Amino acid sequence: MNESTENKPISKAYDYSVSEIEAELKRLYRRKENGGVLRRVLFGLVTVSALSILVAVLFLPVLQTYGNSMTPTLYEGNIVVSLKGAEYEPKDVISLYYNNNILVKRVIGLPGDWIDIDDDGNVAVNGVVLEEPYVTEKSIGNCDIKLPYQVPDGHIFVLGDHRSTSKDSRDSTMGPIPKEKVVGKIVFRIWPLTKVGAVK
Repeated sequence: MNESTENKPISKAYDYSVSEIEAELKRLYRRKENGGVLRRVLFGLVTVSALSILVAVLFLPVLQTYGNSMTPTLYEGNIVVSLKGAEYEPKDVISLYYNNNILVKRVIGLPGDWIDIDDDGNVAVNGVVLEEPYVTEKSIGNCDIKLPYQVPDGHIFVLGDHRSTSKDSRDSTMGPIPKEKVVGKIVFRIWPLTKVGAVK
């Protein structure tokens, strides 16, 4: 009886030339090299993104404003850039921490300054009435501090530009702001596009 050949392995002869083998090796090498380039590009993008986020968090926080305490300078929904560690002076707009929130207000007085506000809402610092073109409606607002008021050491006196509604240093529950609570100086508005520019 003849043996069945159905289950016998079939051997196959491969006949490649040297040039075909070299071409295949080059193709595999190029594929590996392209994969390395892709990995390097992706690593570069991730690194740049991480650095951008780090810079934004540490040096240039981007903030969105809520409420109307800074109108007409800033409106609800405006997006602004705050510069951490920047020097600020009276009339500069700053961001600050208050009750686990970040507020935006205007610096009016520095440590040792005497602040006075008359019944018409005119603000004087050290006896000199301020020119405030950024305020469209003056008001004494919710002021329950004793005037004139001297800004204590290590603090700043801040007001919102919308004087009739802003909660700020005139309100004894908020008072002057400790310097360490300042996040940074608001330097630029990036949204809306029609209002892009420096914040003054």
